[in-house]
Amino acid sequence: MRTTGLGGSAVPVSELALGCAALGNLYHPVTDEAAHATVDAAWDAGVRTFDTAPHYGLGLSEQRLGAALRDRPRDAYTLSTKVGRLLVPSPPGGPGDDLAHGFAVPATHRRVWDFSADGVLRSLEASLKRLGLDRVDIALLHDPDDHAEQALREAYPALERLRREGVVGAIGIGMNRSALPARFLRETDIDVVLLAGRYTLLEQDGLTELLPEAAARGRSVVIGGVFNSGLLTAPRPGATYDYAPAPQPVLDRALRLLAVTERHGVPLRAAALRFPFGHPAVASVLTGARSPEEVRDTVEQLRRPIPDALWDELRAEGLLDPGTPVPVPVPVPVGESPSPKEPS
Repeated sequence: MRTTGLGGSAVPVSELALGCAALGNLYHPVTDEAAHATVDAAWDAGVRTFDTAPHYGLGLSEQRLGAALRDRPRDAYTLSTKVGRLLVPSPPGGPGDDLAHGFAVPATHRRVWDFSADGVLRSLEASLKRLGLDRVDIALLHDPDDHAEQALREAYPALERLRREGVVGAIGIGMNRSALPARFLRETDIDVVLLAGRYTLLEQDGLTELLPEAAARGRSVVIGGVFNSGLLTAPRPGATYDYAPAPQPVLDRALRLLAVTERHGVPLRAAALRFPFGHPAVASVLTGARSPEEVRDTVEQLRRPIPDALWDELRAEGLLDPGTPVPVPVPVPVGESPSPKEPS
């Protein structure tokens, strides 16, 4: 699997990264064994970039990811985690579980927003303990939507200092909105933006400002949420978009995308996975998985050839703007055959 240097740093990322929210029991429980097997399957497929956060399962994702990677050569993979939410013990008598935040785990802790310099240091120290590792490679400011000024004035300088001292290799911001990360690109020296759900086959908000800014400054973007919370895996009534039932106009657009990809014998999820790589600032696509089977399917879809005619028809149908960059066909390695087309 191809790797790319991240922005101005020496940190490499594989073209496909494993997002580990599901390892923290996102929506539904996952066993320790299944979590470990999921990471192993990603490794066997060539994935060498893994993303987690304290937020995911109140630290459970970090614990499971660290355990699954502990016997791997530390210089052979890239690990990112996030800062901005501290985990503090919950008072007695609180809620029994964390499902209000989307995770099927006991509510042993609560999240406290903290984008101070001290909060950054405390967060990373606690993450390393949960991971059981000696370092993380990438540290990201996590969802500072309502804390932008403190994140700029206090958290970012702390991350910059850690990068300068060699404690982390790259720094950045992770959000599901594009305006504030674009501001960080203009006003700071971050290496990377993790943008979730805003540069997908369904919507390209990130193309307005963020992606051109990153490209002009030689910085990288990692794209998450390429399936828009599941809508682009199987568009149908009740499918989720931004973690809620998709509004009818959004569902209608997804169904039009599906019709085009089916006419070309390409699964919609394969086109959704490949689409972001058309932009030169995109270094990697991050997808979640909760089982080895999901990992293997994702890798298979990523490797499927996408004909130029599919992108041409999406433009002709008004589903992509004429100026939207699209990927070039991926050469099939010597000795391999293209994946067979699915029946339309």
